[in-house]
Amino acid sequence: MNGASKNLAGKFPDYGTLQLIALVSMRMLIGWHFLYEGVAKLTNPYWTSAGYLQQSEGWFSEMFNDLANNQSALPLVDNLNQWGLVLIGLALLVGFFSRTAAVFGIVVLALYYVAAPPFPGLEYAMPAEGSYLIVNKILIELAALLVIVVFPTAHRVGLDRFFFRKRSAETM
Repeated sequence: MNGASKNLAGKFPDYGTLQLIALVSMRMLIGWHFLYEGVAKLTNPYWTSAGYLQQSEGWFSEMFNDLANNQSALPLVDNLNQWGLVLIGLALLVGFFSRTAAVFGIVVLALYYVAAPPFPGLEYAMPAEGSYLIVNKILIELAALLVIVVFPTAHRVGLDRFFFRKRSAETM
C-alpha cells in the first residue's frame, strides 16, 4: 500500500457493500428531496417564505416574524432558501463536497425546526402531515444528515472521489 492509499484509508473508513449502499442511498434521497424542494420554489413565481415565517411560534418567532415583514430582507431570505436548497441538493446527489452540504443542510433544517417546533400547545395554520410531538420529519432528516457528516460516502461514490484522489496525489 503506497502513502496515498494509506492516507485515504486512514481518513475514510471502509464500509461493507450493504452499508455503502444504504448510506449512499440515504445521501442521494435527501439530496433529491432538497433539490426538488428548491426547484419547486424557484419555478413557482408566487412562492415566498413569508407565510411560514409569519406563522412561526416558539423561541425565535419574533425574529422570523420580523424577517417576514421586512420587505427588503424577505427577497434575500427567499433567494437564500431557494438556491440553498438547490445547491445542497445537487451537492448531496452527486457527492460533491457532500459533508459541507450536509452541514449546511443541517443548518437549514434546524432553522425550519425552530421556526415551527412541534411542541405541545403550539398550533399552526399550516397543514401538517400527521400529529407530531417534538420529533417530526424535519428533525428526522436533520439527524440523517448528521449521519452523512459522520459517515462520509462521496469519497467512494461521488465526485469527491476524484477531488480527493487528485489532492492526495498532489501532496505526495
